[in-house]
Amino acid sequence: QVQLVESGGGLVQPGGSLRLSCAASGRTFSSYAMGWFRQAPGKEREFVATISRSGGSTYYADSVKGRFTISRDNAKNTLYLQMNSLKPEDTALYYCAKGANSLYSAALFKPDYWGQGTQVTVSS
Repeated sequence: QVQLVESGGGLVQPGGSLRLSCAASGRTFSSYAMGWFRQAPGKEREFVATISRSGGSTYYADSVKGRFTISRDNAKNTLYLQMNSLKPEDTALYYCAKGANSLYSAALFKPDYWGQGTQVTVSS
């Protein structure tokens, strides 16, 4: 059983920054790809970014490329999402997800555990 706990969300003005964290339980964090997803009100959950087991490879949705950075610290069992130049359309509930295996490309990443989500609101 894996537990994922997100933190770091909040209210930020357009153009601002936030850093989300996702703390994972268990001893096998480094064995799996990890990812971030988000869901805005009235919309389906969408892919944001994924990262390989080592952290050496990443994938991003076009909508966040160049503004968001996914990273991980395997020694701390923690996943991060640095979000810069935030826009109102980034407002959503952000979830971290554990991959079912080591595949990290956007097309092959298959989440099998989810966190409870952390709210990000971008508004002036």
